[in-house]
Amino acid sequence: MVIVGFPGDPVDTVILPGGAGVDAARSEPALIDWVKAVSGTARRVVTVCTGAFLAAEAGLLGRTPSDDALGLCRTFRPRISGLRVDADPIFMRSSQKVWTAAGVTAGIDLALALVEDDHGTEIAQTVARWLVLYLRRPGGQTQFAAPVWMPRAKRTSIRRVQEAIEAEAGGAHRIGELAQRAAMSPRHFTRVFSDEVGEAPGRYVERIRTEAARRQLEETHDTVVAIAARCGFGTAETMRRSFIRRVGISPDQYRKAFA
Repeated sequence: MVIVGFPGDPVDTVILPGGAGVDAARSEPALIDWVKAVSGTARRVVTVCTGAFLAAEAGLLGRTPSDDALGLCRTFRPRISGLRVDADPIFMRSSQKVWTAAGVTAGIDLALALVEDDHGTEIAQTVARWLVLYLRRPGGQTQFAAPVWMPRAKRTSIRRVQEAIEAEAGGAHRIGELAQRAAMSPRHFTRVFSDEVGEAPGRYVERIRTEAARRQLEETHDTVVAIAARCGFGTAETMRRSFIRRVGISPDQYRKAFA
């Protein structure tokens, strides 16, 4: 392995991608020393998928959580001692400086989150819309996780409701409960939410559930029935109807194409 050398000026963002060569790379002292040195002066460090192994080897993760949604948790825990692994998020900000993404598609979500962090939500949403034009999936399926590209309400109370829905796609999310969280009457809440977000609360819940199910179809071998129950659809038929309405194809067709 050849180490190119150290940049003359500090690097803004160090990106450590994953891949088949990660095991060999993390055994190269010169490379790990390079990662340590360059990351020490960088504004932030980003890992994608198994690139987290390089960051952990360089001591950049410490005891902060590293996320994984592709079955790597079972591998990560015994191989990196003293590291707590969070298996739930598709990406997360482990510290002020370090961001970690679970897999390749999660890396796209993370890239948009970095744009949002640097330039604001409006620009990140614009970039996401541009990307959708070129990364369109069958039936107009969009590529990105809801927290990155979905319209964010201006009112704090409505944003908190959005975050609650996104954090637990499989929750009941009844209008009365959501309205109570926003400290509004159900009727007033429905009107305000629709005005702020651009669609009714029930439609938003369906969108988030569909996105959660989409990811699980891609990244797990669980049955459609199990995914439908976990994501709050109740039945596989309800999930199928939502998929056809929002994605343009059935869950089984989606899995065959993208899993």
